[in-house]
Amino acid sequence: MNIVCTGSVAYDYLMKFPGYFKDHLMADRLDRISLSFLVDEMVKRRGGTAPNIAYTLALLGGTPHLMATVGEDFGEYREWLENSGVDTSLTPVIKGKNTASFFANTDLSNAQIASFYSGAMADAKDLSLRNLPTGRPDLVVISANDPDAMQRYVDECKEDAIPYLYDPSQQLARMDAQQMVNGVQQAASLFLNDYEYELIRKHTGTTEEELLGCVGFMVITHGADGAYIYANGEKIHTPVVEPDRIADPTGVGDAFRGGFLTGYRLGADWGVCGRMGALAATYCLEHNGPQSHKYTKAEFVARYRQHFDDQGALDGLLA
Repeated sequence: MNIVCTGSVAYDYLMKFPGYFKDHLMADRLDRISLSFLVDEMVKRRGGTAPNIAYTLALLGGTPHLMATVGEDFGEYREWLENSGVDTSLTPVIKGKNTASFFANTDLSNAQIASFYSGAMADAKDLSLRNLPTGRPDLVVISANDPDAMQRYVDECKEDAIPYLYDPSQQLARMDAQQMVNGVQQAASLFLNDYEYELIRKHTGTTEEELLGCVGFMVITHGADGAYIYANGEKIHTPVVEPDRIADPTGVGDAFRGGFLTGYRLGADWGVCGRMGALAATYCLEHNGPQSHKYTKAEFVARYRQHFDDQGALDGLLA
């Protein structure tokens, strides 16, 4: 399956706060909030929604194409992705700019407060999905990116009848109701967490049934409560895979998407797709940073089978 992953490419600056954000937030003072959190540590990691998803796809045997714009500081990151099995030929360097940067502060409950600097990502709107040297995509992942770029990719996918997965995540805060509706309508699939799902419903005034009527299938993640897949009139619950340890939640949702899409690529049923996503997410959660985990396909299948019965659906990964 020819999968093109669009979205942000960023360096993540990940910090840990040795307390709880909730202890410092006052509901009746949020309009005048002024806080600074002294952190114990900070690390720099490779990140961004598109390469995070592509990285898991590559770990599980796919050859995803990354389509994004990056800065002059991307050289080492490009080498890492290529060595991991991600094709970056659709990812140009924007001269005079740095790669986007994500600054995330995580507290003891794994709650996060984050900021994002777009950098070279602002030029993603100049890229097109048409006439790609890698061929016509079978699926385009449209994840958080420059808002104009996201709208362009949605429009091109619709006009050229290319299936796309719509995953607006953090960029919902920059969208109006019409932009949300435009992205959702005719999407092959819609991926959101439970907060993003409620945000879309609030701003667009749509019901669950109306949202489902716009897309092929929908996946809503609920953190430690797992995920729900809405497809073919069914609502399928996917449990989490309990981690051996919890290191860092950054990129867990992206890993879920990469695992899920691998099952989708294999033609597995919805339950297997969801459980593959859950396991991929757990691998990420057990490590610091969204691309610090690694496993072979055989290791992934073996661990999956410790928790679930795939009835041979994952044999295709081992071929």
